[in-house]
Parts: sequence; C-alpha cells; structure tokens
Amino acid sequence: MKVTELEKCIELYGKDIYAFCRQLTYSRQEADELYQDTFLKVMELLYKIKMEDNPKSYILSIALRLWKNSKRKYARRRQIADMESLTEEEQGIGEDAYSLEDEVVARERAREVRDAVRELADKYRMPVYLYYMEELSIPDIAGVLKIPKGTVKSRLYQARKLLRERLEVE
Repeated sequence: MKVTELEKCIELYGKDIYAFCRQLTYSRQEADELYQDTFLKVMELLYKIKMEDNPKSYILSIALRLWKNSKRKYARRRQIADMESLTEEEQGIGEDAYSLEDEVVARERAREVRDAVRELADKYRMPVYLYYMEELSIPDIAGVLKIPKGTVKSRLYQARKLLRERLEVE
C-alpha cells in the first residue's frame, strides 16, 4: 500500500475505525489515543497492507491488538501498584429534555442495550461490535480476532443469548 492509498483508507474507513476505538475504550480521550496509535502502526506496516485484501479489517485488527496490549499493560501495572482508574462520566439522554416520548424511550432502550453489551466478557463483546457496528462478515471477524469462523458464530450466538436474558429481566 502507498501513502496515497492510506489517505484513501482513512477517508473511507476513518470514522468506522474511530467509532470502534470509542466502543473499545468508552472514553473520547483514550479513543483518540488508540486511533492515533493505530494509524502510526499502520504507517509502520504499510508495505504489508494490500488494498484488494480488505484493509478495513486489517486496520481494525491492529486497533484491537493495540487495545488488548494496553489493557494487559494496565492490568500488570495495577498488580504492581494499585492505581485508581479515572472514568469519564456517562452522558445523559441529551440536552433536549422535552422531546417526544417515543424518542426518550428509544434512547433509553439504546442505552440499556449499550450497557448490556459493555458488561459482556471481551470474548463476546468484540464479535458483537465487529458484526453489528462495523458490519464485518463472519470470515472477516475471524480474521480480525484470529479465531475460527465457527468460534465467531458460537460467540455471537452466546452473546445474543446473554443479551436477551439480561434485557428481558429489565
């Protein structure tokens, strides 16, 4: 891949990759950092990426790998010296408090679903994000996560089952 092709990739997939980073980190600041780190790594690996081989899934796999590495590093540091994590406050329904009832209900339901997905174990949450948010196919998800297609299908099935159980209770 050439630099001009990378610019085209950023133009085509940049928003999707940033949204994926945001879903992984739950924080705008951390998502910005992960997004930048991802494209720095892409610049290093530019010669390995081919435009005809679905560069979006390759870039998503880089972002996922960087996120997992930083998560592992943070966990290790936490074992050494227990640190308090700073979390971003959850945003409310929105500034328009006097919107239609249907809109409020829809937003509340969407928030419940987001929260339920966030509570899933990583092995279930990642395929859900990649399938529903990034709209990747099962084979592409298998490539990103480096697991067999059957495992992706199984994890999606289990995630849906867990989400259904969680959301029916509430």
